[in-house]
Amino acid sequence: MSAARDFSKPYRVDDGRKFRLKDFDPGDSSGLKSKKHAEQELPRGIERLSELQDKLYAQDRWAILLIFQAMNAAGKDGAIKHVMSGVNPQGCQVYSFKQPSAEELNHDFLWRTSKCVPERGRIGIFNRSYYEEVLVVRVHKELLERERTLSSLVTSNIWNERFADINSYEHYLSRNGVVIRKFFLNLSKEEQKKRFLSRLDEPAKNWKFSATAVTERERWHEYMAAYEEMIQRTATPHAPWYIVPADKKWYSRLVVADAIISALEELNLHYPMVGPAKRKELKAARVALEHEGHR
Repeated sequence: MSAARDFSKPYRVDDGRKFRLKDFDPGDSSGLKSKKHAEQELPRGIERLSELQDKLYAQDRWAILLIFQAMNAAGKDGAIKHVMSGVNPQGCQVYSFKQPSAEELNHDFLWRTSKCVPERGRIGIFNRSYYEEVLVVRVHKELLERERTLSSLVTSNIWNERFADINSYEHYLSRNGVVIRKFFLNLSKEEQKKRFLSRLDEPAKNWKFSATAVTERERWHEYMAAYEEMIQRTATPHAPWYIVPADKKWYSRLVVADAIISALEELNLHYPMVGPAKRKELKAARVALEHEGHR
């Protein structure tokens, strides 16, 4: 975020072959011990992000797709809210993907997200995504039956096939000017418990709590295994994963902000250049405005 330091670098994975989730500490903060320090850093990052987003929108050549995946209570909503707080709403589109509708289940698994890919000049955010198809559907295999796929197509190789489909899809998007950055908010089981209890203890947070959260928590190890293989199989240079430490929300927001800023800076964004014809038009407009009161 500052010129001297990019907090996101240690958490970037663009080759998943040697990735192991145990190598990433959910409580890490790169030596930052103070929430106050983070609160001084984040506004500078938000200001820089706003500048870059304005150029992205004006240039109208690239699109940015940010994908957030995490266990319940990891802080996806808060990260999106705080990091994107300075972005012009015209240039940002946010979509949350929950349980598929009947219409969505009547299509291929990439259909519902494909409709929401950001247009050029905009930042698109997926709060959960097509990756649910190799996470929750993998942990709850009974969900495959609801997808109405022919049983002959649901083989023991289905997860490898879906990883291959996702990789091909992300290659396709990147070749069409969609820059993809993916964030796994890496929350510890202990911190999740604290946040669940906080939601139960504070009336203003009760609405955030769902009974299914506890039953899903019972399958924690299955989910962690699914996340690990997902990242191993889909982390690429053009669509890297960031394994964001999520136990300290104030730090995870710094990491996310830096990753987005880094992606935008790599594009060498600039405002559109004005050609001779346009300059002539602007000059005529100036003359007309300056002589308006003399007519």
